[in-house]
Amino acid sequence: MEIDRVLPELREPMRRAQVTLPRWFVRAAVRLMRVPRSEHVTVTTSRAGSVRLRVYAPVGARSGAGLLWIHGGGLLFGDARQDEALCLSTVERLGVVIVSVNYRFAPEHPFPAAHDDVRAGWRWFLEHAEEHGVDPRRIAIGGESAGAGLAAALVHRVHDEGGTQPVAQWLFAPMLDDRTAARRELDADAHFVWDNRANREGWSGYLGAEPGLASPPPYAVPARRTDLTGLPPTYLAYGDIELFATEDAAYADALEAAGVPVTADVVPGAPHGFENWAHGTDVAQAVVSRAQSWLASAVEP
Repeated sequence: MEIDRVLPELREPMRRAQVTLPRWFVRAAVRLMRVPRSEHVTVTTSRAGSVRLRVYAPVGARSGAGLLWIHGGGLLFGDARQDEALCLSTVERLGVVIVSVNYRFAPEHPFPAAHDDVRAGWRWFLEHAEEHGVDPRRIAIGGESAGAGLAAALVHRVHDEGGTQPVAQWLFAPMLDDRTAARRELDADAHFVWDNRANREGWSGYLGAEPGLASPPPYAVPARRTDLTGLPPTYLAYGDIELFATEDAAYADALEAAGVPVTADVVPGAPHGFENWAHGTDVAQAVVSRAQSWLASAVEP
């Protein structure tokens, strides 16, 4: 892919984000990374069994709403700490409580490990909502990249199991469809930040098989679900030049066809994950602001 397709303000941050490091190093580095702080937000840790949780709460008044957040990392690496800036600003602006879930990684822990971990985070949040000043009927589920794919699959499972439902889903560049990874002709496009070779590694490790299976396990691949009726209103943001653009657009269309209210926020010239690794740029701040405004409306009583 040619660099001139990327927004000028994202080119230099993207070059820094493009650094390729061994998986073990990335896993260690993310857990040790320095994170921003806010005098308006308390950050604590907890556990849902063996699942580590990072809990963000306003120091002042709380809105009564919550967000279960799931970080990205291609299903292979990552940590709740990598989304500290987004979580802090969302808590500051909306007065919500955020529970961010750390989950097990492929290929050491294939499906359903990560899926079960984020489900455990959801159940923990419901069980502890009252003590955190949250109405369990006003909790959204969201995430970025692989985390957004896990969020979408969790919404499917919660819908099928019944009980308290998320009020909304808040998805940034979701990794939704293993069939993209199976399209080897996409390798030649060399998408910035996250390309199809990396995508194939992530899906292969998660599924324990080559992507593109005729019948993947239920809840493993969100884009494979055929009945999307009854799911909550959805915000879905992605860049038009990233690898996931086609599958994200298709999922938005499928949700709309099923009668689900959808806001698709497509950013021209934006590579994958720009709202994270370029969070200080105007374009990233603008999309996060739009997303937070949407979420504020979605979690209103």
